[in-house]
Amino acid sequence: MRFPVLIIITLFVISFLIDWYILFDVRSYSARHRRKRNSWIYVATAAPCWALLIIAACLPIRSENQEITAVMWLLYTFLSIYVSKFVYCICSLIGRLINTHSRRLVNYGAMVGVPVAALVFIVAWWGVVFTRHEIDVKEVEIESQKLPAGFDGYKIVQFSDAHVGTWGNDTSFISNLVDEINAQEPDLIVFTGDVVNRKTDEIEPFIPALSRLRAKDGVYSILGNHDYGDYMDWERPEDRFFNNGRLGKIQKRMGWTLLNNNFVFLHHNGDSIALIGVENWGEPPFKQYGKLHKAYPQNDSVHLNDANYKILLSHNPKHWTNEVRQKSNIDLTLAGHTHAMQFMVKIGDRKWSPAAWRYDQWAGLYKDLAKDDNTMNLYVNIGSGEVAIPARIGATPELTVFTLKSTKPAVAKQ
Repeated sequence: MRFPVLIIITLFVISFLIDWYILFDVRSYSARHRRKRNSWIYVATAAPCWALLIIAACLPIRSENQEITAVMWLLYTFLSIYVSKFVYCICSLIGRLINTHSRRLVNYGAMVGVPVAALVFIVAWWGVVFTRHEIDVKEVEIESQKLPAGFDGYKIVQFSDAHVGTWGNDTSFISNLVDEINAQEPDLIVFTGDVVNRKTDEIEPFIPALSRLRAKDGVYSILGNHDYGDYMDWERPEDRFFNNGRLGKIQKRMGWTLLNNNFVFLHHNGDSIALIGVENWGEPPFKQYGKLHKAYPQNDSVHLNDANYKILLSHNPKHWTNEVRQKSNIDLTLAGHTHAMQFMVKIGDRKWSPAAWRYDQWAGLYKDLAKDDNTMNLYVNIGSGEVAIPARIGATPELTVFTLKSTKPAVAKQ
């Protein structure tokens, strides 16, 4: 399967209109004896850009034998050029509108548009060359009166959405990521899904690096929407099942414990807390593999609203929005999935991303009050990898270091 026809047609139409307008500007602002030459120069430079889109449109993106990284780079190159051109067009149009009222002959909007468009292009590729290699370590304290005293000061490192397939065979970033995680000397490491883009083969070059993760209580993981092989067309249905089973076996070989709708009790300094992991809680058209009641089944000793301090690993933050906070008193949910759409603007403590249009909770810490008046926390990690576009603009790869703090009143000794 190739790109949806409607998307390709839309991109062709928009890029044609952008080029038509800029060509009009080139002719308008060129001396008469140079108009023809300058027009042909512009057409000659625009033609390779159109070729990028044509090649990307022809590649079978869902084929089992086609790597998606080539399409990602082709499309990103095309979009970085045409978004920059679009910015120029906006500036030029504003200049023309001003000139209709002021009767100026010089379009200052077009003059401003050239450096502004160049800046947009530079920022787009800064996100490729630099930002996606930078690791942002965020430190977060989580306080709770339910947390047993034995876990006071307990340190958890979360990373998410590695999407290792985007790096091909280049393991340097993932190796640096592992070193940074280990440098935190955590009690526990958790990974909240999407280790690959489409298939298990992508993880092979990264097994040695990911196997180096070390924590006192181990490494626990869950699956994300990209880990199920749902983003490609398999030649045989059994190949998909083999692919998915193999990913679980590889994680086990790396020393990770995969929590597929399951839970464990973690023990520390004589106390215990529950760590729950659900499979991906998908949104249509993808399946909802996550089963909260199956992951923490109700019986005589445990249930979703019991007094145990509980940490949930759930890839999609919408699971917390739509189910977790309504049906449980789970104290801390760790999610990923959004990537902040790999674009974020941050000024001081305020941040914005297009992800806000789709997700109520898309980055950082969110709080709600449980039925027992304890705080339910959700933390959304914006991930460390990329998918769809091989860049991060402002949305730096994230590691989150949680320190649990017990506010339980001390029991007086008799």
